[in-house]
Amino acid sequence: MTNDAILKQLGYTVTQSAMAQVEKVIKNTHNFEQVEKHLITLHDQLQAHLSYIALSSNKDYFKIKNEAKGTEMISEVNEIIAHWSDKYKIDIEKVDGKDTYYVIGYK
Repeated sequence: MTNDAILKQLGYTVTQSAMAQVEKVIKNTHNFEQVEKHLITLHDQLQAHLSYIALSSNKDYFKIKNEAKGTEMISEVNEIIAHWSDKYKIDIEKVDGKDTYYVIGYK
């Protein structure tokens, strides 16, 4: 998948700065070619729960944002994310105090 296609799938407008950022994120994501296959699928699955995958503004990683409403739904989305990570052997890092995760790369 091309960088502009990734941006479009994640809901971004394709601009020079967005293209530069996604390029940095891809280079920083360990074995991105193994992660890429599953990233958009998770993004699509999470949208039904008001959650999504985005480009981090703090680090050069994709981030998974769990913005589900209610304790039960937040827990369910966290389980979806953990299952996705385990199933596809993708290393994620939880952000302290938030239901947000950085996608580090393929284990």
